[in-house]
Amino acid sequence: MTATVTDLADLDLFTDGDPHEAWRALRRDSPVHWNPAAGDTAGGTGSSGFWALTRYQDVHDAYVDAALFSSRWGTVMGGSHRRDADSASGRMLIASDDPQHRLMRQQVHKAFLPALMDRARRVVRDYVDAALGRMLEDGGGDFATDVAPEPPAGLLAAMFGLGRTDALHLLALTRSMIGYQDPRYHSGSTPPAVLVSSQVEIFDLMMDLMETRRRAPSDDLVSILLGASVNGRPFTEDEVLYNCLNVAVGGNETTPFTASAAVQAFIDSPGQARLLRDDPGLLATAVEEVFRWTSTNAYVQRVATRDVELHGQLIRAGDAVTLWNASANRDEEKFPDADRFDVRRTPNRHIAFGVGVHRCIGMGAAQMEIGLLLREIARRGISFEAAGPPDRLRSNFMLGLTRLPVRATVSRDRS
Repeated sequence: MTATVTDLADLDLFTDGDPHEAWRALRRDSPVHWNPAAGDTAGGTGSSGFWALTRYQDVHDAYVDAALFSSRWGTVMGGSHRRDADSASGRMLIASDDPQHRLMRQQVHKAFLPALMDRARRVVRDYVDAALGRMLEDGGGDFATDVAPEPPAGLLAAMFGLGRTDALHLLALTRSMIGYQDPRYHSGSTPPAVLVSSQVEIFDLMMDLMETRRRAPSDDLVSILLGASVNGRPFTEDEVLYNCLNVAVGGNETTPFTASAAVQAFIDSPGQARLLRDDPGLLATAVEEVFRWTSTNAYVQRVATRDVELHGQLIRAGDAVTLWNASANRDEEKFPDADRFDVRRTPNRHIAFGVGVHRCIGMGAAQMEIGLLLREIARRGISFEAAGPPDRLRSNFMLGLTRLPVRATVSRDRS
């Protein structure tokens, strides 16, 4: 077996390299890979390195065994300057374990029930229609900034009771929080300062919303969480704030990157774009293939609660373990012709949203947003062509394009 040398903490791999080639090598040679921190060569409790699981079945099984692979320490490496645990541990849906997770999820899920989602669908459709109309009038633009933010902005507007300007502002804050290591968000500040200032500004915005909703309750997410309780105990202010952040980031930050990556995939595979334009019945399978192909949320972090051996490697209690969705969704053992973008792919049991008790609570909303976008692109017969090189986000957590210059035209058969 050939030794594989890969550093999944090297952000240059994600901006200038080919992470999919690195994951392919890891799946083949080192499916349970110890990724040391700089100057660190061995795993173990207290180490600043992490284990990486890259095969589909291993990632799937780790999600399902939530008792062994805990979420309580946070899901992002370095995203909260973790010491013993994430500052949101036990107070945010994604940073909690059962039974707290189950009880909290029951409350947050109320924001994703049909009435609110129906309103969100109408707002998202309006935002998408307007953005695509502007792009066609201009003959193109930067899809990553001109169109991709509109679906999640529509969802934020509906879920938080915001106007479009405020929704886009909140989206910009979540983007700088997730992309804090990307130079475009620094503006003279250090990456840690960008992360902290973005989180603080989001919390300030949420605090203002909480005060407003206390005076005048509505049917939005903030009002729902202000009225939520766990075993008869009302949500604390921290729980309201952290779960608003959870929804704002988890439910809305991935979608614009998915949208841009989808358009890039159709540019790279024009035959697939034609298939979708010619057969609207392919929309459902196309949406799922977009999520498999893009796998925008590249990994989630877990922490082992006890020693466990996997593929001959001893993972010790307290070790950080990363589950690489983006690698699992290109696993050749699970997906035939895995490196081919195919809008007709079925079955397609990807795990872009995780699996088990921690399956993303916003999955249905994300499917709705991307579905509306693809439907409108196909309905209008829009074709995109590259108008310049794209730029990739400097992050190993979120795979995304920060710039995607395109030319946009209507196909001859639709004009």
